[in-house]
Amino acid sequence: MHQSRAITRKSASNLALAFVLLPKPKRDAMSALYAFCREVDDVADDESAPVEQRRAQLAAWREDVRRACTMGQSPEFAVNRELQPVIQQFRLPFELFDELIKGVEMDLDIKRYENYEPLELYCYRVASVVGLLSIEIFGYKNPACLDYAIYLGKALQLTNILRDVRTDAERGRIYLPQSELARFKVLPDDILRHEYSERFAQLAAGVASRARNFYRLACETLPAEDRRAMVAAELMGSVYWRLLQKLEAKQFNVFGPEPTRLGKAHKLGLILRAWLRFASGAMSPNYGTP
Repeated sequence: MHQSRAITRKSASNLALAFVLLPKPKRDAMSALYAFCREVDDVADDESAPVEQRRAQLAAWREDVRRACTMGQSPEFAVNRELQPVIQQFRLPFELFDELIKGVEMDLDIKRYENYEPLELYCYRVASVVGLLSIEIFGYKNPACLDYAIYLGKALQLTNILRDVRTDAERGRIYLPQSELARFKVLPDDILRHEYSERFAQLAAGVASRARNFYRLACETLPAEDRRAMVAAELMGSVYWRLLQKLEAKQFNVFGPEPTRLGKAHKLGLILRAWLRFASGAMSPNYGTP
């Protein structure tokens, strides 16, 4: 697990942060899964490499993780070798890894999304699928957890999209649906030039409302008997819910040089609160409320 742990530590992401609430065997398993996700995402985002080279690299990752999912076969990539015992222990299906790679491949070809339908497919592939893999590691009893993972993944990804409008624009990408830009009379060039306006704030508020609805659905769907098992996912929900509230408080002015983030003290407070609620058995969701 050496390489997976190193990748996870280096990332300092909110997802990696949530692992601290897990027992060590599950924490190690999640580090291996996260390292795979990080590696394929980094391939797609490496704009120093031509698109066709990145496409070929992702095809190689797909074939290698297929080997990791096949009994009696040995993957070549170190991250996948560390992931293979996790795949076998928790019976993680190749189809979900394939779907995740299809999601990052969308970034090679798509710089604009016409409406919410293809955008939600993207959110499902790059975020909900990670949730579906994660809940197999966390362990659950009620199959309603599958819907919970899908809803929460879409909520987190839409929050990410709102936070990263400027950094995505610097890559020439606009994830906010073109139909919504037209509705609020925001030009793509306004976003590419990092121009904030009241119209943009209204557009972003509409996307935030959609994200809020997914948080609410996740909150309502998580079965009571699986709340303890989902403590790491619930922490993720709490962190991104607070992030969404912070974006709303600044009226979605996301064009400054630094992306909106929660401070370290705020995140530690959320971890402590999640742990105390977990320990006391008070596992009502900490997000998705008005």
